[in-house]
Amino acid sequence: MNDTLALRGPDGEGFHFEPGVGFGHRRLSIIDLEGGKQPLYNEDESVVVTYNGEIYNFREIEDELVRLGHRFRTRCDTEVIVHAWEQWGPKCLERFNGMFAFALWDRNTETLFMARDRLGVKPLYYAELDDGEMVFGSELKALLEHPLVPRNLDPEAVEEYFCFGYVPDPRTIYKGVRKLAPSHYLLAGRGRASQLHRYWDVPLDQAGTVGLSDEQTQVELRARLKQAVALRLVSDVPLGAFLSGGVDSSAVVAMMRELGTPRLLTCSIAFDEPRYDESEYAQMVATQKSTDHRTEKIAASDYGLLDRLAHIYDEPFADSSAIPTYRVCELARKHVTVALSGDGGDEDFLGYRRYRMFAMEQAVRARIPSVVRRPLFGALGRVYPKLDWAPRVFRGKTTFQALARDPAEAYLHAVSIFPDEGRRALFSSDMERQLAGYNAGEVFRRHLAGREFPDALSMVQYLDYQTYLPGDILTKVDRASMANSLEVRVPFLDYTFVDWAARLPSRVKLNGMEGKDVLKKALVPLLPKDVLYRNKMGFAVPLDIWFRGSLVERMNETLEGATLRQSGYFNPDFLRRLSSDHRSGRRDYSAIIWALLMFERFLAAPVPNSKLGPFAGGA
Repeated sequence: MNDTLALRGPDGEGFHFEPGVGFGHRRLSIIDLEGGKQPLYNEDESVVVTYNGEIYNFREIEDELVRLGHRFRTRCDTEVIVHAWEQWGPKCLERFNGMFAFALWDRNTETLFMARDRLGVKPLYYAELDDGEMVFGSELKALLEHPLVPRNLDPEAVEEYFCFGYVPDPRTIYKGVRKLAPSHYLLAGRGRASQLHRYWDVPLDQAGTVGLSDEQTQVELRARLKQAVALRLVSDVPLGAFLSGGVDSSAVVAMMRELGTPRLLTCSIAFDEPRYDESEYAQMVATQKSTDHRTEKIAASDYGLLDRLAHIYDEPFADSSAIPTYRVCELARKHVTVALSGDGGDEDFLGYRRYRMFAMEQAVRARIPSVVRRPLFGALGRVYPKLDWAPRVFRGKTTFQALARDPAEAYLHAVSIFPDEGRRALFSSDMERQLAGYNAGEVFRRHLAGREFPDALSMVQYLDYQTYLPGDILTKVDRASMANSLEVRVPFLDYTFVDWAARLPSRVKLNGMEGKDVLKKALVPLLPKDVLYRNKMGFAVPLDIWFRGSLVERMNETLEGATLRQSGYFNPDFLRRLSSDHRSGRRDYSAIIWALLMFERFLAAPVPNSKLGPFAGGA
């Protein structure tokens, strides 16, 4: 199990064993290179921890614990965890500011305590086995080395994957394995059932700028972001930053320069396809901030990682930007061990295009009673053709469908890589029987249950904090970086910064058609306007080109091949239709085809210790 995680920690390994307990650890040395070896203990070695991540305010907590009588043997943030547990129990989590996933064993109380950070930057998987064992690890591949971990696939997870493009927390693709959800901890012990608890949530009220002018809000935003970046500069190894040329990564680099970071190294990826290339903007910021900038150009046909992605992510994962993310991590690791990124800025400040579209649709929904709106736009959505090939102004079908729905349903439709009606056509009748009516919309309903929001935009922002951010963005960055033995830190997801930003009214984040309005205005003194006020490009790859050109043969082999057909999950006739309609240009099915390709690679990958073969648990 430990060996599977060698790339996450290439600098050493450690183990702890006692009757009924075994801990393993792989170390990527960042702080206290000599003294921070794990597993790590308290003074009498009755408490032991294995931990992945960084607690950025560990010095402050250590000082308090020393005053309370605790003795420290290292200058590593890990040791804070064992002493904080002794002092405060589970409430220690309320004091930690960082990204972390850890498991702690307290021999005195025979208690296992596992926790994950508030936003889900670091992953933690676990399984409770039939013989009473609890096994856990940073990645699924570690658990799958254990022969008793069940390999049965979860049909509901398959439904969710083909809706979202990832399997949302806390589910995994396997029925018997769970993710510990962000901002949760688990307590277990000998002879005691495990208990899950939530210790934090994104605030739902909006009172962040009461009594403040726009200028005062911008000043406070800069100060808070600067503080979040400063916390993430503590390192005993070389440190740099990703610089895509977008607002968020540029903001982080600007703050690093404001803090006087010496020899500021930045890394970016350039594409030979102009539609996807932001490198000129990255260079613009690098020149202004005098960074040591490294750029690597990758071809539009850079899909050589396709087979490796299945191994890196362990379960189906359909975000194709995993490819350039891996490449920029690969580039950064040649020069540094730690890199800061701008991830989280879009969620904090409503930066995605879909937020603007949702706001426009919501304005219409608010003006037309549902008894009129649902039948009217529902009928238009059914009869209006799907014109993927046409200019955007003529592509009204999706908009009509969204206007017929309530806000949560409409947002689910907007973020789905394949809408509900498409999934019903995609799956076989046997798969539909296994689902027994289950629908991926239940993910949103679960997160919204019992919660009230100031407005619909804050609702969808909350949903992204709970689903898209940990399930897609942070999963993508964690696996791509750790596969290159690189630690990535995310200042925009400092929980105190998120707590403040979430309380800002939606109108200061999305002002008309200007997403991230307050952030951009706050950054005007620090960054070129050409970087701040340009069309958002995103970190994408040209799937539509690939599946009508260099990958068309691979597409055909996947959609018409034995692996998907024999899995029992899919309707073979519909798979053939997908291929035909996409090749002809009648429809753009690139997102769902990529999802199917990734699912096929997952199914074809060998499963350790499985007597059932690659289709274990298939329908």
